[in-house]
Amino acid sequence: MGSALGQKPWEPLIRLFLLACAVVSIATTAGIILVLVTEAATFFREVSPLEFFFTTSWDPLLRNEFGVLPLICGTLLVAGGALLIAVPMGLGTAILMSEYLPNWMRQIAKPILEILAGIPTVVYGYFALVFITPQIIQRLFPSAAPFNGASAAIVVGIMIIPTIASLCDDSFRAVPNRLREAGYALAATRLEVSTRIVLPASTSGVIAACLLGLGRAIGETMAVSMAAGITPKLTLNPLVPIQTMTSFIVQVRGGDAAQGTTAYRALFAVGLTLFAITLITNLVSHRVLRRFREVYE
Repeated sequence: MGSALGQKPWEPLIRLFLLACAVVSIATTAGIILVLVTEAATFFREVSPLEFFFTTSWDPLLRNEFGVLPLICGTLLVAGGALLIAVPMGLGTAILMSEYLPNWMRQIAKPILEILAGIPTVVYGYFALVFITPQIIQRLFPSAAPFNGASAAIVVGIMIIPTIASLCDDSFRAVPNRLREAGYALAATRLEVSTRIVLPASTSGVIAACLLGLGRAIGETMAVSMAAGITPKLTLNPLVPIQTMTSFIVQVRGGDAAQGTTAYRALFAVGLTLFAITLITNLVSHRVLRRFREVYE
């Protein structure tokens, strides 16, 4: 009775609207999965899954070779290189904003940093082509190709710095001040408090930020296509052209494969593989977060 008496007349409509939003979200996700699975199943009736996942030659458009390992290798090479750049820079930026800057400077610095996340990815791609590759990569390594994985990793790393820095900053600021004060009471310096108290206490938030950045790096499309090229190679050399899974999707959607062909259906098989990698990453992240989660009262 109490809830009925205190209920506003528009609350049932709000609940209905929220339910509709949830249903649309779930239905959209289910529809995407259904399309991917249906088309991928047709593809795997024409191409053996063993050939798709365990051979090392990918040329579906000319030679009908469907070994996806070069695309997976290129994707992991770019994403891993991006994390090597973004994690230390993002953590350092977050520590600076959370522990060193006064509040008024943080309120200015954080929105400026997050502007990087709003720049169109095609702009990052051109930045990689006209600056990162010729002015940095090829000056350090003259043998580097005009399109290379290192350039793509650097530019994607720059792209995900705001994501990691912003989330880590929020996680650091959620740590109770009494932990910092306890450190200062034991004569710890600000750096020691930041790295030995605040950072370990924010482990779950830092891991979540890094995994979210990893997801962004794996799914990046235009900047990677423009910087790394569209030449699939199974290599760990970041100075040669490579192709990622998202780059192949862009290539096929650009009209390089006729609809209904095996090469066109390979798009859905690659998309399903990318979805599976993302799903596994999310499942691992949830287990890690449960393991390291800290609750403060």
